[in-house]
Amino acid sequence: MGEERQYHIQLKQGDAGRYVILPGDPKRCEKIARYFDDPVLMADNREYVTYTGYLEGEKVSVTSTGIGGPSAAIAMEELVRVGADTFIRVGTSGGIALDVMGGDIVIATGAIRMDGTGREYIPVEFPAVADFEVVNALVEAAQQLNRKYHVGVVHCKDSYYGQHEPEIMPAGYELLNKWEAWKKGGALTSEMESSTLFIVGSYLRARVGSVLLVCGNQEREKANMDNPKSFDTDLAIQVAIQAVRNLIKKDREKST
Repeated sequence: MGEERQYHIQLKQGDAGRYVILPGDPKRCEKIARYFDDPVLMADNREYVTYTGYLEGEKVSVTSTGIGGPSAAIAMEELVRVGADTFIRVGTSGGIALDVMGGDIVIATGAIRMDGTGREYIPVEFPAVADFEVVNALVEAAQQLNRKYHVGVVHCKDSYYGQHEPEIMPAGYELLNKWEAWKKGGALTSEMESSTLFIVGSYLRARVGSVLLVCGNQEREKANMDNPKSFDTDLAIQVAIQAVRNLIKKDREKST
């Protein structure tokens, strides 16, 4: 199937690198590709934009996934079919834990499975966890770049407004109760793709990690605490780029 042009991402075998960075926003792809050597726009179809270039002499790509689990799963399925096997989601999120502030970086070790897509792959009892090697590469990158970072479980959902305005939803009673459980359990931040990507990656035997910029924290605001806001996605992008460099070097060491 890799010789065919994939229906959604419009890539064929050789168009993408083994290592792929996955932002949600298509407009973020060009910004990420500027960190590559010799980046080339390979495809632009629907929410899927792909650039391919080089880091450390290794072919790498960036492909946007759109918002949410369904489109993210499609991107990963088709990228694996054309040869990719290592993925880093880079995105934005809203803080939950009170010590997580706008401008901080969160590296996910696992994700709360409040998405629907992953349930059509594996029952909810199966955990959504990040790849250990990718997590280590991201932590090392955050340290190398002197970023303030947190490592732990993130919350993933399909309804953006179900998180931000749960009280107006017909199922608000359930959303509010579960939100309190996520807080008590130590969830760091909330976003919309990591749980699906971890589950699909587990099924496809791909390495997957996730690094998130915290834009702000609604729980700090509710508690009348200082709540700085940040929308500088470069803070997370640079960690993802450095992590890919780290993975490339470690993978070469393993192969020698």
